[in-house]
Amino acid sequence: MSIDPKALTESPEELYESAPCGYLSTLPDGTIIRANQTCLTWIGMERQDLVGHKCFQDLLSIGGRIFYDTHFAPLLRMQGFVNEIAFDLICADGRSLPVLANAVQKRDADENPVVNRITLFTATDRRKYERELLRARRQAEQGAEELKRLNETLEERVTHEVAERLKAEEAMRQSQKMEAVGQLTGGVAHDFNNLLTVIKSSTDLLKRPNLSEERRARYVGAISDTVDRAAKLTGQLLAFARRQALKPETFDAGQAVCMLSDMVSTLTGARIRIITHLPDEPCFISADPSQFDTALINIVVNARDAMNSEGRITITVRPIEEMPAIRRHAAVMAPYVALSIADTGSGIPADQIDRIFEPFFTTKSVGQGTGLGLSQVFGFVKQSGGQVIVESEVGQGTTFTLYLPRATAPLGVAATEEEPVEDGYGTCVLVVEDNRDVGTFVTQTLAELGYRTTWVESAQAALDELGMSPGAHEIVFSDVVMPGMNGVELARHVRRLYPDLPLVLTSGYSQVLAEGGHGFELLQKPYSVEALSRALRKASQKLRKQLQAK
Repeated sequence: MSIDPKALTESPEELYESAPCGYLSTLPDGTIIRANQTCLTWIGMERQDLVGHKCFQDLLSIGGRIFYDTHFAPLLRMQGFVNEIAFDLICADGRSLPVLANAVQKRDADENPVVNRITLFTATDRRKYERELLRARRQAEQGAEELKRLNETLEERVTHEVAERLKAEEAMRQSQKMEAVGQLTGGVAHDFNNLLTVIKSSTDLLKRPNLSEERRARYVGAISDTVDRAAKLTGQLLAFARRQALKPETFDAGQAVCMLSDMVSTLTGARIRIITHLPDEPCFISADPSQFDTALINIVVNARDAMNSEGRITITVRPIEEMPAIRRHAAVMAPYVALSIADTGSGIPADQIDRIFEPFFTTKSVGQGTGLGLSQVFGFVKQSGGQVIVESEVGQGTTFTLYLPRATAPLGVAATEEEPVEDGYGTCVLVVEDNRDVGTFVTQTLAELGYRTTWVESAQAALDELGMSPGAHEIVFSDVVMPGMNGVELARHVRRLYPDLPLVLTSGYSQVLAEGGHGFELLQKPYSVEALSRALRKASQKLRKQLQAK
């Protein structure tokens, strides 16, 4: 008996429809334009009800939709693919089906998105395995608790040592968790949606014909103000992750609280009484003033919400000579400034007080808070070399105390007016920027300021240019984060090979510079034309003074 080989060969369409995994094709906005039978069977829907009528995000749980909008879709647009993203599909009968999603974005010749191809794998067994691991962990924790009870009869010294070891292990786990979650906050994009809406709407309106100069100026101003707010938002998010390069200044904490008191009163409302106790003598600290203000406001807002808009908030600033022991940290004999904010609110339950500084942890209802406020306080205090302690009793209120190292009084400095933008007078700037859009903008801006420019796209190309044309460039302006050699490494080479050549670094991601003082002039993105002009002039003047001093 002979068998026709063609009868054993399945068509590509049959392989697609009966594959052991789900296949979906969607438009860039998520609209489903094709689905295989495996996927239809999983979710219990007919093809005509799904294709052209549903978006991929319509099949997801609420949490999945949020993750799709804030992470999945942006990543797919940026890098063209995503791998092994966990989602829960909501089936037609209401069941939740765990899946892992891989996606590839097909683009046209102009790099415009055309279609998203999504592959789904069932993750039911994986979720079952994870539940088994969680159950085993709970059993292990119960066993540890039982062992602890058995050891309660041992001598006091052994009990104390075991308790301290458990606390140290818990502190390590907590520290690792805070660090991991802190790194994730650097990628949060959801909060930018409203800001991007303002910018997009303003740019669309600027394209309209016959627009009056008054309206044109208004829309340009709206874009500029929104960019400033976006820059402040990225600064806060990086501070939450403890990666923001703070700009510490020496200032009087008591005076800063006094200047904020009116705004605090407006923030809390007339039914909450604000009481301040400030010392007669200045209490100088070295910290970032704007982050100090933000930390104070975040604590006050937290207190206001805990008091149902009625009660009393007492803010106290006092100098101390010793910081008490806090969270397994020994007491420190050194001058500190203690900033206390006490409220008469509902208090914090004992089982939640250890979690309040975690990013995204909140006891407020949906839409009433993000859970980022107190984590900003924690990040600011740690970066400023201090500690924060919370004392609370349910029904009695809460007291936050920030301990910040005391600083010596600054020397009197005459106030200086902001320097105007000056002409570059033909000065040649070597621009090092791997992003073409940013590089084009920088060179055009410098040309408007009167500079001559040479633009290269990598640190190695910059070193080659300097070697081929010694003396042709009078200042280097370089991005920090680039493929291959980064901007800091380039700056070190320039400092060694060309010690009389000024250099300015710029970055929108300050982790590299926040990890240590590199001694280079830094211009934070986004920056204005005025800030760019001042940074270049400052770097040139600083190097000139150093050379004259030698």
